[in-house]
Amino acid sequence: MPENLAMPGDLPSAGALAGPTTVSFRFYEELNDFIAPARRYRDFELPCGTEANLKHLIEAAGVPHTEVELILVNGVSVGFAARLQPGDRVSIYPKFESLDIGPLLRLRPEPLRVTRFVADAHLGGLARLLRLAGFDTLYDNHFADDEIERLAASDSRIVLTRDRALLKRRGISHGCYVHALKPTAQLVEILARLDLTGRVRPFSLCLECNAPLRAVAKAQIIDTLPLSVREQRQRFSTCAVCQRVFWEGSHWQHMRERLSQAIAAATLQEKTT
Repeated sequence: MPENLAMPGDLPSAGALAGPTTVSFRFYEELNDFIAPARRYRDFELPCGTEANLKHLIEAAGVPHTEVELILVNGVSVGFAARLQPGDRVSIYPKFESLDIGPLLRLRPEPLRVTRFVADAHLGGLARLLRLAGFDTLYDNHFADDEIERLAASDSRIVLTRDRALLKRRGISHGCYVHALKPTAQLVEILARLDLTGRVRPFSLCLECNAPLRAVAKAQIIDTLPLSVREQRQRFSTCAVCQRVFWEGSHWQHMRERLSQAIAAATLQEKTT
């Protein structure tokens, strides 16, 4: 929990520093995963010059700005552009699970109203699982970092990556560094971290195209179906982009079970954090 939590306000005499100085920093909770071992879970000093702002200093320590939810300087909530003075004490916090800190935040102009993602080239498995869960997720293993940054800004998308340098790009305001290595564990991590378990809409998006699926009458697509499917299945959906047809077969059952297990694991994480 933050110490000496204060309501937002301007820092006294927060002008540019007259010259290089040293200030005290401390990172909390999972933000320590990004910094040097000798600096974890303790106060440490960082030199800062006359033009350095908090965003630059935080990222110089190794923490992407997208991982930070709250910054306190001497107990006062500030934004990334704040300047520091000699003797300042800076506390940097990740996302809070149980404390409403909305009145304190100064880091981003507003929250994202619609949850949309763009995943980097190494997270194709996670992208498919997020689509399975009903979350609009752009993915192409040919996306360059510049394109990911552009999509994040133009579409208000959350960037998912295991590349810390990507999250430090100026045009990316919302992002998640994915810690888990395997797709199912990555899905659990994202669902729990962003409190998304209550917003899952299974099988509402095409796993290939990311386009919405729509129900289709059997008579309209019967000629495209295998004989066994014609005889055994009655409910179908289709993608308007790739024209694939989907039904509730054994593969559907397997994916449904996989998603249900991920939701259960994420719900348990939410309750224990």
